[in-house]
Amino acid sequence: MAPSPKVDTHACIELGDTRVHLRFRVTCGALGCCDGSSRGCCSIIPAMPMFMDVHDNMGDATEEDMAAAHERDLQIQDKYGVRFLTYWFNGPGAAGYCLVDAPTLEDLKACHKEAHGLMPHNIIGVDKPSLSTFLGDWEVSPTHRALVPGAGSEPDTGLRAIMFTDIEGSTAISTALGDDAAFEAVRAHDSIVRGCLAEHGGREVKHTGDGILASFTSVTGAVGASVAIQQRTKEDPNLAIKIGISAGEPVTTSEDIYGAAVNLAARICAQAAGGQTLAASTVRDLSIGKGGEFTDKGSLELKGFPEPVRLYEIGGHD
Repeated sequence: MAPSPKVDTHACIELGDTRVHLRFRVTCGALGCCDGSSRGCCSIIPAMPMFMDVHDNMGDATEEDMAAAHERDLQIQDKYGVRFLTYWFNGPGAAGYCLVDAPTLEDLKACHKEAHGLMPHNIIGVDKPSLSTFLGDWEVSPTHRALVPGAGSEPDTGLRAIMFTDIEGSTAISTALGDDAAFEAVRAHDSIVRGCLAEHGGREVKHTGDGILASFTSVTGAVGASVAIQQRTKEDPNLAIKIGISAGEPVTTSEDIYGAAVNLAARICAQAAGGQTLAASTVRDLSIGKGGEFTDKGSLELKGFPEPVRLYEIGGHD
């Protein structure tokens, strides 16, 4: 007898300002309902929570070491009722990240401890929709190690460049020129930004009303997209776009995926003038030797960050 098909799915429910993601496993009974009829039925039970953990500062661990540790996790995962889905690795001296379905955090930790003893430094809960918007189609890897989306078999380190855009003075546009003009400014912004994201390998994560949050697998993609956006909007007197760019890893001390990088990009965007792109020093450092014009704008204290953040302007600003 063939087993009943099982499908993992999700739903998103908005309650006021709160968005709740629910994950389910649907089991379809092809041979009939539990009441004895022949019409078939489906049972829905909650799917296991999904977690991402980070193993910081892995010393001289190699790609082969990370793959071997992942294989040992797979060998005993059934004992703890967990399911290791994929992993990212930044290379020797850097960090590794595991994506896991697990009943509880303790089950995940216990499996790691028995398998190889490499305990995570932090674990956060994640949902599949948010994960995919930042990381792309991470489920396609035949080796369990995540691969860069659309780049063949190139391993994915998990590093992402994060971009925020924002229309300068959108409220003033509505007040001075009317709602139709404000709506047209948003429409033009969305069309230009989305076109540049498509051309430079960006993924739209969220529309913020007056701007867009996006992620890139490379800082060169984010820098190139920002230059293209500013070039295409500079002739429109009613459309001045502020852009902030940061770069970061999926799990740090934040409870949200890419939380620190997203917060930093938002703070940097708020500091930019209309028609200007500002970037964190990590973006500039990762762009060395890859092109791009960066002008040092000094350090600023930004809310939520303990140390002053050094900013660089990308391209020129009239």
